[in-house]
Amino acid sequence: MNVKNVEKKENNTADLTVEITGAEFDGAINKVYSKVKNQIALPGFRKGKAPRKLVEKMYGEGVFYEDALEELYPSIMEEITKDESLEIVGYPKTNVTSMSADGVELVITVGLMPVAKLGQYKEIPAPKAEVSVADEEVETALKPYITRATTQVSVDRPVQSGDTAVIDFEGFVDGVAFEGGKGENYDLKIGSGSFIPGFEDQLVGVSAGESKDVVVTFPEDYHADNLAGKEAVFQCTVHEVKEEQIPELDDEFAKDVSEFETLDELKADLRAKALERKEKDAQAAFEQSVMAAVIDNAEMEIPETMVEYETDKMMENYEARLQGSGISFDQYLNMMGTNRAEFRVSTKAAALQQIQSELVLKAVVEAEGIEAAEDEIAAHVKELAEQYGIEEDKVKEAISEDALARDVKLQKASKFLFDNAVATAVEEKADEE
Repeated sequence: MNVKNVEKKENNTADLTVEITGAEFDGAINKVYSKVKNQIALPGFRKGKAPRKLVEKMYGEGVFYEDALEELYPSIMEEITKDESLEIVGYPKTNVTSMSADGVELVITVGLMPVAKLGQYKEIPAPKAEVSVADEEVETALKPYITRATTQVSVDRPVQSGDTAVIDFEGFVDGVAFEGGKGENYDLKIGSGSFIPGFEDQLVGVSAGESKDVVVTFPEDYHADNLAGKEAVFQCTVHEVKEEQIPELDDEFAKDVSEFETLDELKADLRAKALERKEKDAQAAFEQSVMAAVIDNAEMEIPETMVEYETDKMMENYEARLQGSGISFDQYLNMMGTNRAEFRVSTKAAALQQIQSELVLKAVVEAEGIEAAEDEIAAHVKELAEQYGIEEDKVKEAISEDALARDVKLQKASKFLFDNAVATAVEEKADEE
């Protein structure tokens, strides 16, 4: 076979005219015939014994043509990729212009790896928030510790808002008990809103050992149609009243809920962790702005087939990760209130951004002469091994040295961009009137 002509077109695509000789095509036809002949039955012949020429005479000369071309396709693509000037990306499209016993001519349209032409990529101005942690945020971060250390104790007084009442209850509509309306020794936190509106408020003032009829009306949109909008009477008996006993916030509390000896040390740790989170978020937003600006300043023509291919890969990865978590892709889409078509649109946007980012980083690698040292590649291998919980040798088996070096170069290019960017103040949004 022979690549007869390469015609490069707009948007980094090319039409490749490929010729397959009659002998090559006949060889492929023979391979196809050998694979399927045991399934062919002609009058006067046992299965697998009918001569190829007779089969072609019976079913037409081109009976094996399509399968023969499919048989040849891997070697066609291998021949094309031998051309070092063609770095093919995405899905090729094939148009057969002629096909006969004398040979085949086809035009394969391929996407070519684009190269980004950098604009400004150094000293990119980008907003970066100055972060701090207010005392109120520390107090908020302390609340889960307080909740875990809070206990409930029985009290000899009527129910108050915030208490937990241990109750028996049974509900009736028009004097008839209904399914699901009965409970015993149920812990009901008063004010939680976990029961029908108005139910909890009517238990305020009731003491342990007392009973009370609670009258409520089910909401019109209640999930059980037979109860929606109906008035119900719940016969309730309070067995116990419990109040929350909040711990005193002192050094003993800190020792009980953490590894710290004092409350001040615990608060300092909470402040430091909150500050670290905010700094990471601010840096991530800064880096995103820098990369967006570098992409906007660059010129690149990305073939649509490359974006489609990357989108498919991302969709497959999403689905594989979800299945690993025991959730089907369709279940996830249903939970998110979307469908495959809508999800693909957002994924395609992410795929395009990923391609653009990689192209500009490759261009920075070239522009700055960035190299990957052996120790940097070794550190990258170690990082991947720790990330995936496998041996370093397994990483080297799975990823070529060239690919590892490429990853390191792109990481260094990212760092170069961000280190050379200029952080600016974040503009405050004007208050809406």
